[in-house]
Amino acid sequence: MNYAKLKKYLACKNSLPILTAACLLLFASCNNSKTITDSSSMENSETLMADSSNTTVNLKPADPKPSWGKDMTDPMAVVIEKLVSFKAPPLISLSAQEARKQPTPADAAMAVIKEHKISVPASNLDTVGRDIAVPGGKIHLRIYTPKTGKDSYPVIVYYHGGGWVITGIDTYNASAEGLANQVEAIVVSVAYRQAPEHKYPTAHDDSYAAYKWVVENATSIKGNPKKIAVVGESAGGNLAAAVSIMARDKGIQLPSYQVLVYPIAGYDFTTSSYKESENTKPLNSALMKWFFDKYLKNTADGKSPMISLVDANLKGLPATTIIGAEYDPLRSEGKLLADNLKKAGVATNYKLYNGTTHEFFGMAAVVEQAKEAQALVANDLKSAFNK
Repeated sequence: MNYAKLKKYLACKNSLPILTAACLLLFASCNNSKTITDSSSMENSETLMADSSNTTVNLKPADPKPSWGKDMTDPMAVVIEKLVSFKAPPLISLSAQEARKQPTPADAAMAVIKEHKISVPASNLDTVGRDIAVPGGKIHLRIYTPKTGKDSYPVIVYYHGGGWVITGIDTYNASAEGLANQVEAIVVSVAYRQAPEHKYPTAHDDSYAAYKWVVENATSIKGNPKKIAVVGESAGGNLAAAVSIMARDKGIQLPSYQVLVYPIAGYDFTTSSYKESENTKPLNSALMKWFFDKYLKNTADGKSPMISLVDANLKGLPATTIIGAEYDPLRSEGKLLADNLKKAGVATNYKLYNGTTHEFFGMAAVVEQAKEAQALVANDLKSAFNK
């Protein structure tokens, strides 16, 4: 099945108001009961959602596991096997614009979910879109609100992954939905501007502007202005931590908590995990260098504390949860960041999930470790909000 046919096969367009390339946090499945009034472009995406109470099926890969991932869990290997089956060209051989059109790990997980008829409960959220002004332009926010009838909710400002270059809030829609449902919080998903059209520090500045907007306008979206956390995956994890640093340095309200899921936290290509990740999927060392090349203006940018978080002043940052994956070039720097946060006096909960790859976190309907990681994150956020 080619990718165009796959998209047609996976589409639920007659029953869904939007499309999300699922599995990037909580479950995935077509959902007919959601109210979506977001004004942003939602073409070629499909709403897929997950619930950590769902039981994963017994998945076994058809072929032997790759040499770089012999200890991958079977379900993780099934997703990687499906991703490879799309036969997409290496992203590093493409322009950013071409790379944005290629199938993602979320597409692979979505295909596995559909093929195995994994069902999940409906979302219980209202979703609206909002544009806000930022220096040099405007960005879009997607705001998810639980339909549980409360007058006020804690708020999570969420930053998607994609190396500051590819994917977007549509691809990570399920992540935002999962956070909103499991934590019972409003989630504000940030569509920061991307490279190479917008070089460093645009994504960082946009991310800070979005956080500041939430701090100043939380009550207008039924949010509790005293309970605002930041969460990000991959490049988004870098942005979430950078926002906390900027909030501290600029003297505005600090986030109540931060969750960094396999964050980009360094600019050192000689770490053990970089050396081990020449062939890993979906993220390898060469692709990380490609992302840096697209976003950074020069190598000096890579040494900025906003990029190289492991070299930043981390004192006074909010309590933190960091999630790591075994087969991931970012594994070493994520662990070093956790260690440095602890040395700086920041309460830090670090958990490495063996047998998993980059992007596993959103695949709870398929990968058991994702379900466990999501439960850990949800519990840590709820504990922080209840203080």
